[in-house]
Amino acid sequence: MGIDPNEQGVDGLIVGHRLMEAGEYELALRSYMRAAAVHGLNADVLSAMGSANLHLGRLNQAEDLLRKASDEDPNFVPALNNLGVVLMERNKFGEARLYFQRAFAADSGQTDAIRENLKLAIAKSEAPVYAEPEETPRFTLVRRGNSTYELLSTL
Repeated sequence: MGIDPNEQGVDGLIVGHRLMEAGEYELALRSYMRAAAVHGLNADVLSAMGSANLHLGRLNQAEDLLRKASDEDPNFVPALNNLGVVLMERNKFGEARLYFQRAFAADSGQTDAIRENLKLAIAKSEAPVYAEPEETPRFTLVRRGNSTYELLSTL
């Protein structure tokens, strides 16, 4: 019994999401690239690729991909939320706040993780500009669902 060339393969997005759950971010990124060949560079694929790059610490690539995803679909909640996470990591608190607000509105406030991300961004963006420097905040990215991440802080 060999390989049936007429058999449909598993969707690269599904494989990529499973690899992300397993912590195999580089393999997930490759799978998402294969998915792009099938689905095109739609918001879901761009967002998934951005999320994989975020986990790999490639913040510039993640930001570029997530911005393209949010341009492609301005109400795609995972892309908006994850772009907010990237911007928080880059200390762009005001801009992160805007993306978390958009994600919160598009999600109708249903996701607790987005609400918490928004609260943190609001607090950070309203912090006094001339305050004494604090200890460098430590952020942890936690996966919640297929393409949604929560940003936790040890403040």
